[in-house]
Amino acid sequence: MTGVSIAAAADELGLSADTLRYYEKDGLLLRAVPRTSSGHRTYAEADLRWITLVTRLRATGMPIRDVRRYADLVRAGEGNEEERLALLQAHREDVLRQLAEVTAHLGAIDHKIGIYEHTLEKLSASA
Repeated sequence: MTGVSIAAAADELGLSADTLRYYEKDGLLLRAVPRTSSGHRTYAEADLRWITLVTRLRATGMPIRDVRRYADLVRAGEGNEEERLALLQAHREDVLRQLAEVTAHLGAIDHKIGIYEHTLEKLSASA
């Protein structure tokens, strides 16, 4: 059986082994992770790619229930692409709203930085 251990997968993905176990237990993976004859999990490259996507969806605020729904749809196979698309498009809209909000906050911070830089330049020029 080819693949990487849970420790190697966790290291490669920047996650903890506990997180990988949680993803598996909570139905977020596309398949049950195979185990070696000694019972150790072994992750294939396809598993790592999927976990990377799950991590990105979570990092951008997709609720676990929606990630689980998406995984359920993918596991179900062909015939539900419209539902998958709708789920991802709705999440994309949420991410774009968050991005606009963070961009506005960054603009306010940049404005304050500009004020302080200008003030310090004036002070330094007059010294």
